[in-house]
Amino acid sequence: MAAPSPQSPRAPSLRTRYARALRNRMMSLTRPRRPEALPVRFDRRRIYVLPTGFGAFYAALLSAMLLGALNYNNNPAFLLALLLAGAGLASLIAAQLQLAGLSIVAVDAEPVPAGTALLVRVHARAAPDRVRRGLHVDAPGAIELTGARLDLDQGAGEAELRVLTEHRGWLDLPKLRVSTTRPLGLARAWSHVWPQAPLLVYPTPEAHGPPLPVGGGDQAVSRLHPAGDDVHHLRAYRPGDARRAIAWKHSARRDTLLVREYEQPVGADIELEWHRLVGLNQEARISRLARWVDEAERDGCRYRLNLPNQPALGPGAGAAHRHACLKALALLPHA
Repeated sequence: MAAPSPQSPRAPSLRTRYARALRNRMMSLTRPRRPEALPVRFDRRRIYVLPTGFGAFYAALLSAMLLGALNYNNNPAFLLALLLAGAGLASLIAAQLQLAGLSIVAVDAEPVPAGTALLVRVHARAAPDRVRRGLHVDAPGAIELTGARLDLDQGAGEAELRVLTEHRGWLDLPKLRVSTTRPLGLARAWSHVWPQAPLLVYPTPEAHGPPLPVGGGDQAVSRLHPAGDDVHHLRAYRPGDARRAIAWKHSARRDTLLVREYEQPVGADIELEWHRLVGLNQEARISRLARWVDEAERDGCRYRLNLPNQPALGPGAGAAHRHACLKALALLPHA
């Protein structure tokens, strides 16, 4: 008897597909219809307000109260229903005013390796004359993005979204929605922003591979290093110098503290060569070079990155040099 075939993933139901298609259609009709440059200010033409589920129940309850009051000619019940209806209408206006005048001024994120969640910061500004609390920033229909809360203090605030990344290079954000159900939860006011601000995603470093190449040859030099072996010269004591480095005999002769400055041989700058990685496909080469860049930074080495059809990057070290190298690797064309 043949073994049963493994279960295939459940396909979305017809209702789910229709709901998704309707949501995408509605999203395509809302402003903006294309990516836009920041800053973006929300005005009445791009703010939408609709009742929530609780708001629909509230409206049905008020309708029943009004019908009962008219049927029984009960003036106190009629007055109560009108007061509650006025409160409901006021909550719609208040929800719209939470977004009116709000500006999305910037969207940024620190690059991360592909496959890691990217922390996206959405910066908002507004006039400080109105309290704006409990706003929500999300992207309907984008399963790779987690929403966040936005509060404005003294007219400024930011929300942090987590976006899952899959591929290196530029990441285009989907249409973001800023919404609120305050003050009573009867209505939802929302507006969309589609930032034209692609974010950088670094290549994924190779998990396991050969060690970092070692520099050497005629370019080897000696550099000052506190953990060296050979005495280079004596200098005046500076606060923070180790006690073991103080030359006590020389200090006694000159009546001032002197410190031994050491040096040790340091290898030549490390060359990270694209063309030397034979036998690897393009993505494997990129992953290995990204791993070597991180290792060189971790070990405090100077390194130069040589990529095809590009000028050499370096030699150098530090956060700026690392970013330049990883950015160049991330933006290489896909095979």
